[in-house]
Parts: sequence; structure tokens; C-alpha cells
Amino acid sequence: MTADDPHPAPRPGDTDLAALPTPTPTHTTGSDGVLSRPYRALTCGIISVVSLVAFEASAVNTAMPLAARALDGIALYAFAFSAFFTASLFAMALAGEWCDRRGPLAPLFSGIAAFGVGLLVAGGAGSMGMFIVGRGVQGVGGGLVVVSLYVVVGRAYPERLRPAVMASFSAAWVVPVIVGPLVSGTVSEHLGWRWVFLSIPLLILLPLAVMLPALRTLPRTAPGNEGGARHILGSRRSLLALAVAAGACLLQYAGQHPDWTALPPAAVGAVLLVPAIVRLLPRGTFRSARGLPSVVLMRGLAAGALVAAESFIPLMLVTQRGLSATLAGLSLTGGGLTWALGSYVQSRPRLEPYRERLMGLGMAFLAAAIGLVPLALLDGVPVWIVAAAWTLGGFGMGLNISSGGVLLLKLSRPEEAGSNAASLQMADALGNVAFVGASGVLFVACGGGRIAASPSASAGPAAVGHPAAFVAVFMAMAVVAATGVAVAGRLRPTLSAGPT
Repeated sequence: MTADDPHPAPRPGDTDLAALPTPTPTHTTGSDGVLSRPYRALTCGIISVVSLVAFEASAVNTAMPLAARALDGIALYAFAFSAFFTASLFAMALAGEWCDRRGPLAPLFSGIAAFGVGLLVAGGAGSMGMFIVGRGVQGVGGGLVVVSLYVVVGRAYPERLRPAVMASFSAAWVVPVIVGPLVSGTVSEHLGWRWVFLSIPLLILLPLAVMLPALRTLPRTAPGNEGGARHILGSRRSLLALAVAAGACLLQYAGQHPDWTALPPAAVGAVLLVPAIVRLLPRGTFRSARGLPSVVLMRGLAAGALVAAESFIPLMLVTQRGLSATLAGLSLTGGGLTWALGSYVQSRPRLEPYRERLMGLGMAFLAAAIGLVPLALLDGVPVWIVAAAWTLGGFGMGLNISSGGVLLLKLSRPEEAGSNAASLQMADALGNVAFVGASGVLFVACGGGRIAASPSASAGPAAVGHPAAFVAVFMAMAVVAATGVAVAGRLRPTLSAGPT
């Protein structure tokens, strides 16, 4: 879902859907489209759900600095994001097993319910700790929803229609990223930040009702793959994801308590995290083996660098340049629009031979964008440089993320396409957890925990004494994105290697 974007929901141009096994739909005539009668209700329902997720993502990014200030939780600012990603990581693995064994209907509706409950908990929180709990519940819902939607599209649409569905995902983000920050900022400043969270659950009922009849026609279980809750929760992949989530929490806790008492949780966290991550992703991912492992690695680098940097942009603009929450959120709008544009550009047939170069170029654009953001800390630099930089970064992400989904399909054997698609989504979540968590630790270590968010633009910057905390975060994430440029040279497998 992300922007909480930090959310694990389909972002503009995500093409992981193409990696799912091809269904055998009843209606496959050449004249059928995603809005033709057999698919219209389902397509409209999916687009509505994605649009609401996109609106929530952009709205929460805008409201987060005000929420952290009101709850006296600036020092725990990164936890509000990483809690979402950590919980969604486990939920993604759980949803994969659940969808395979019971079909996507139950996990999709359970995810929507959990997402709504998390919003209510966060909106009603009286402390930053309870707010983080609400964000974690949201993450569980988000993880269930994103995987379930992927499975729905993989089962309901023939392969020739999936590019159009992906394009509709991109279109579904355009309006929310324009109006989300404006609406959220206005609501936060006039009614209070809590209403940004409390109002969204009411909007999710209609799209679910629209697509429910079509969802009921999908097969509930895969042949020979039935199983109950014990099989789903106790699956190898679910247990590994739980170990990663627990390890990430312990490591981030240790990172924000730099004394000897942090050593035991840090050690336990590392023991849980590292072996589990290695087993969750394709062999060779962390040494950037040629082909599919490097595609998965680049996905994690791109998603993590973007989300970690994007999480701190509104906080920087509110505290260091005195912008209102509305204007700070609007600085991210251009990125959502150009993400869709980049996705469209990479889909042009004439660019197909240059798929790997497009991914490298996209990472270069992202690295440059993140590197430009901290220039806004200089008084002589106009604040709109952040919006300009994020427009460039969004275009790069559109090129990179969409091309990665295409390469995943190309490099996957049919019988491994589903698990490889899950690995790509896992890389998203792992990148978010790792780099948002590391950014939070870096932010606090450089003095960011002592920043108090300014309540309004008229109050002026509240803490000009700690710009180094923001510089450290953005420069670190620019290095992560630049590492992805180097990985791009290893996306093409050796001539003797086929789909992995």
C-alpha cells in the first residue's frame, strides 16, 4: 500500500501480475477488453480498491508529521512506517499460502477488514506506541490485499489482457496522488490529523460489493493443495517471513538504543533475520547472480530507497522549511504522475530490446532525485526543488518497476512463475523494512529525534539545528539507488542459461 508509500499495494506500473500462472478464462475472444462485459465489474472493483489504497498512501504521508508531533513521537517516526512494512511482509507470505490453498476471496476480504481496523486504531491512538500498533495492523491488511489482488488478476484475466490491467493500476494512482495530499492536508489542518485515518474505512465497502459476484466465480483451491489454517500458518514460507519480521523489529529496536542493553536483542534479531531472508529469496540474490536473482535484488533496492527517502520528505519540509502539511504532501504528487508515465514509456514495443538498460536508467534517475532532495535544506535553494526531484524519481521508478515485472516473466519457468512473483513482492517488503529501519536509526543517531515538528507554516521552522539527520538519510538512500545502477549490468543471464 505506499506511499505510505510506504504501502505494499500495487504502485503505478507494477507488473508482478504477469508472472502469475495463466488462467483459462471463459471469455477470450480478441474483442474482449478489461472493460468488456465479462470483466467490467471485476476491473472496476479492482481499480476502486487500488485507488483507495493510493489515496490512503498519499494522505498518510501528508498527515504523518502532524501525527508524530501531536503524539510526541518524532523519535519513533520511522517506526510508524517500518511497522507497516514489517507486518505486511509476514502477511504477504501468509496470503500466498492462503490464496493457493483456499482461493483469493477470503484473504482479500480479511485484508480489507484488517486494513480498516488498523486505520481506526491509528486514528484513535492516544500515544505513539498505540499509533504504531495501528500501523502494524494496517500492514497485515495491506499484505493480504496486495497478494490477493495479484492472484485475482492472474486467475481472472488471460495473459493478453494483463498489460491493460497493469495500465489501469497506473491510472488508478493518478487522481489519488493529485488530490490525496491536498485533501489530507486540509483535513489535518482544519479537522485534525485523526480524521485522515478515521474517514477512509467508510469508503471501502462499495468497491468490494461491486466485484464480489466476479470473485465468487474464481476457483477456491488449487487441485491437491487444500489445507486449513494450521497448514497455512505453519508453512515454511510463513514461518520464515515471521522470523524476518521479528528479527527486523529487534534490530531496529537495538539501533535506536545504542548502549550495551541493545546487544542481546540485536544478536537475536540478526540470528532470526539473516538466515530467513536468504531462504525466502531466489538463490544468489544477495551476490547479484545473473538473471532472476539480480532482478529481485534490484526490486528490493529500488523500493527500499524510494520509500525510505519519501517517508522523510514531508517531515523535512514541515520542520526545516516551515511548509504546511498540505504543501509538504503535494511535493510528492509529481512522482506519482511520472511513475505512470514511465510505466507507459517502457511498455512501447520498440524499447523491448533495451529492457535491462531501462531498469538501470530508472535507478540512475532515482539516485539523482534522492541526492537532490537535501538541497532544499539550504536557505538559498527554492523549496520546489523537492517536487522537481521527485518528478524525476517517479519517472525512473516507472521505468524500473514495470520492466522488472516483464523480466521476471521472461526468466521464469511456468511452474515457478507464482513463487518467483511472490519473491519479487517479498523483495519489495524486505527493502522497505531494511532501509526504512536503517534510515530511522541513522536519523536518530544524527540528532533527528530532538526535532519537534512545526504545527503550521506560519510558525516557521521548528528545529533548524539538525539538518544533518536528513542529509544522512537522503545520502544513504542515494547510495542504495546507485548500487542498483551497478546491479543492472547483471540482469541479463548468460547465454547458456534459460528461465530459472
